[in-house]
Amino acid sequence: MRYSNRVTYRRQREFLRRQFLQDGKRTFADVLSPACIDEAMSTIGACWNDRTYTPLVTLWVFLGQVLSVDHSCRSAVARLVAHRVSRGLTPCSSKTGAYCRARKRLPEKFFATIARTIGRQLTDQAGEQWLWKGRRVYMYDGTTISMPDTPSNQEAYPQSNKQTPGVGFPLARVGAVLSLSCGAILDLGVAAYSGKGQGEVTLLRQLWGLLRPGDVLLTDSLMCNWRNLYELQQRGIHVVTRLNKALRKADFRKGQRLGKDDHLVDWPKPHIRGVGR
Repeated sequence: MRYSNRVTYRRQREFLRRQFLQDGKRTFADVLSPACIDEAMSTIGACWNDRTYTPLVTLWVFLGQVLSVDHSCRSAVARLVAHRVSRGLTPCSSKTGAYCRARKRLPEKFFATIARTIGRQLTDQAGEQWLWKGRRVYMYDGTTISMPDTPSNQEAYPQSNKQTPGVGFPLARVGAVLSLSCGAILDLGVAAYSGKGQGEVTLLRQLWGLLRPGDVLLTDSLMCNWRNLYELQQRGIHVVTRLNKALRKADFRKGQRLGKDDHLVDWPKPHIRGVGR
């Protein structure tokens, strides 16, 4: 990304960090370092002219919209108008059209880079008291989301085949890795709702590269299969999950007894095709 005026860019970069300090959101000001902002701006390949809704101003307005009690675009634009008036600048229009178009011009990768960087830095800054026995604990879970019924959305994320064409909405499956120490999302995976290789297990395998040896991953029973446990163990990552009873039954008469409802057992590699994959 290239601004037509580098001085303006540096001034707006510092403006973005100052605004979070003034709003009482010091944590965001700390993690939105110049390097973090520059990394996100590098995802924009176009040259932006000086205008009211530059990428950084749009980012500030959008983050304020997300963090506010009223998530409406109207309130977000009203805060920008109030800010400009308080600074002696010409007030911009209170209509939301220009803001929505500016937000649409920014690529998804821009916001994704900001979110990943903030999540990673918040996790690294977590104090020792928020760790479990000195280990970082991460949670993984999935859900589904619907989106506007547009041709492009239907093509990328088709609606359920159980719905009649024209009356359903595009569906996407989402999987996220969250930090237990600070609650931030480290990364997010998105896939179509149905189809081969589109499940939550596949999304987990796409995301677990961000985990480091010694980390603990907390998941639901859907992730409890032989392949997942084996590959994570090879990476030095510990897993806490409920037993997937569809793949394995608990028999506390076997294995090494450690205590009530607690034992060690061996789980040999399944020999039946498709089991534990």
